[in-house]
Amino acid sequence: MLATTVLAKEPERRAGSRVLVSAPKEEPKKEPPKEARRPLTDAEVAALVKLRLEAMRRARAKAAAAKAAESPPAGRHASNHWSYEGEAGPLRWGKINPAWAKCDSGNRQAPIDIRDGIRVDLEPVAFDYQASAFNVLNNGHTVQVNVAPGNRITLTGRSYELQQFHFHRPSEEKVNGRAFDMVAHLVHKDDEGRLAVVAVLIEGGTQHAGIQAVWNNLPLEKHEPVVPVTTFDPALMLPARRDYYTFMGSMTTPPCTEGVLWIVMKEPIQASPQQLDIFARLYPMNARPVQALAGRLIKESN
Repeated sequence: MLATTVLAKEPERRAGSRVLVSAPKEEPKKEPPKEARRPLTDAEVAALVKLRLEAMRRARAKAAAAKAAESPPAGRHASNHWSYEGEAGPLRWGKINPAWAKCDSGNRQAPIDIRDGIRVDLEPVAFDYQASAFNVLNNGHTVQVNVAPGNRITLTGRSYELQQFHFHRPSEEKVNGRAFDMVAHLVHKDDEGRLAVVAVLIEGGTQHAGIQAVWNNLPLEKHEPVVPVTTFDPALMLPARRDYYTFMGSMTTPPCTEGVLWIVMKEPIQASPQQLDIFARLYPMNARPVQALAGRLIKESN
């Protein structure tokens, strides 16, 4: 007997009725494969660096304009010119501009001769530095390196962001009466505007890679920054050993603002005689004299 094939019945049509046929299912669209992220070209890196530094420049210009808009007290002439010698030297800073009165009247001024520190177990400074965009400026008083945001230190639960670092010759700080060939001041600010300065003493010796990277980008003219296409890691400026002295002080240039936390690294870094001579050709001496200790407490790492 032959097997019969069972056929699916067509739907019956009734007068005036329609047969509903389900639409075929659409296959999901396939996403095109993502292209592998290519590394940035030198030109693209340079463009990004330029944009970030331009934003920093505009912010600083805005702050400077706001400060310039502040008028000195009536009847008193204010000047912004100061130097390290002569009529505009450190002994006259507090008289040149009323806004700089703390340079004369302050009792927590810096630098100081660091002596008789109390040895205690100080909390280590947590440095969080990384390679960043930077520029180099000869501002008429020193060589200053401005760095992009993102470099911080943390101490006693407070976080400060690195703003810039600059150099003095000889070192402004002394340790038991000894001055060093130079010093680098790394200036930080927290979210409330409080300042913390890390001072790194510099003595003659072997060539220093970080200092050389700065010297390679020295501007040809004052007030015209050089904007390299490369990056700079501020950690290059730190000594291997991180013991330190700490005290409260001030900025060492007008307006001599007080309330500054000072962190002076005990171990110096070295720079070659040639590197020291390069800065000396620009600034043979740009150090404020040491100020009265005025009973301040100095702590130092054990």
